[in-house]
Amino acid sequence: MKIIKKVQVKQIVTEKSKKALHHRFAREKMRLEQECQQLLFEKKKLQHKFGGAKQEVARRFLDEIRKRKEKIATIDFQMEQLEMIELGSEIVEREVEALVEVQEGTHWDELMKEQSIVIKDGVVIRIDR
Repeated sequence: MKIIKKVQVKQIVTEKSKKALHHRFAREKMRLEQECQQLLFEKKKLQHKFGGAKQEVARRFLDEIRKRKEKIATIDFQMEQLEMIELGSEIVEREVEALVEVQEGTHWDELMKEQSIVIKDGVVIRIDR
């Protein structure tokens, strides 16, 4: 039988990876800011169209804008933290799913131990089991 198990992907911070992360954060922040501007435009457009339901339209759009602004604040915090991280540090980048074979006699505790894949500048350098 096969099961799916979560495995952490860790990245060793280098100058190259720091720049790539910063660039990715900046792109995501810009995308969210553009979405906020588009939502404001759409809100004004719909408020003119639906005069009686102005408050409901405004509330829904402002909720969506608030969610994006919270994400922007998180990205700002991540960018600040990125500046403080020392080169050579390991950070958790994401989680992936791995397919694991389970058979009778398999030691469950060993199988379920936390595993991670460590990468440096896009190259797998270690698999911790």
